[in-house]
Amino acid sequence: MDRFDAMQAFARVVEAGSFTKAAETLHMSKTTVTQLVQQLEARLRVKLLNRTTRKVNVTVDGAAYYERVIRLLADMDDAESSLSGASALPKGRLRIDVPSPLANLILVPALPEFCARYPDIQIDMGVSDRIVDIIDENVDCVLRGGELRDQSLMARRVADLQLGVFAAPGYLARAGTPRHPRELEDSHHRVVGFLWAHTGKAVPYAMHNQQEHLQIKGRHVLAVDDGNAYLAAGLAGLGVLWLPTYMSGPHQARGELLPLFEDWRLEPMPLYVAYPPNRHLSRKVRVFIDWVAELMARHAPVAARHLGH
Repeated sequence: MDRFDAMQAFARVVEAGSFTKAAETLHMSKTTVTQLVQQLEARLRVKLLNRTTRKVNVTVDGAAYYERVIRLLADMDDAESSLSGASALPKGRLRIDVPSPLANLILVPALPEFCARYPDIQIDMGVSDRIVDIIDENVDCVLRGGELRDQSLMARRVADLQLGVFAAPGYLARAGTPRHPRELEDSHHRVVGFLWAHTGKAVPYAMHNQQEHLQIKGRHVLAVDDGNAYLAAGLAGLGVLWLPTYMSGPHQARGELLPLFEDWRLEPMPLYVAYPPNRHLSRKVRVFIDWVAELMARHAPVAARHLGH
């Protein structure tokens, strides 16, 4: 039995909650993963996992062993990465999940810089606006906009995304240009709804100027759960949009979107990199998080009052 392979297989089964899912992410057969865990239990003379036909649960001894194992695996990864010569750079597969507009407009165009700096890191990127189960899907880290709902995750705030309100010229020609946010609640105006993953519902937007604080929701003919589709709907004239400026900027420059209510303000949307709380971060994950923070500082720096988050 290779103890490293056995510990890695055990840790992945705990994280995935399934021998089948663990085998898929390790590129091994389910039989091999099962045998490795059984050999590890025989060596330790301790039952690490309770197996049923539907689920795998970690035992009390297994949970304590898992905490030690993930630190050992991460330390081994760091030890290999810190050697002089060709192996000095971090390496291995990095699994991340990113919102689609951020991936398309900022992250992917900048990735050649990251790949040149860390050529031995292989990135598997999920691109979506859904909520990813980091543990169950064996994802190393995710980028997410908005306040994090899952308080069990560790997170680093890497940006404050400035927001504005926009509409396509065609929409404004048809519905008229609203002068006050409350006009968006009128029967002849429409917004594009964004269905947030944690609720499945469109939520109101908080806006304020020196005299008023408002919550504006509006009425929609279309609501979507994907950022790129949301932007496309606004460009097609289906309603008013609330957008981060990194998404609106190119379309403003081409006259495809026009800003509304420029004397009103919206609270910036925080952008976080989140990762599992029970993993000692490997060097490849740490360098990626640092690079994302460096990248976003050029696009949407974190407000000074939040720099410690």
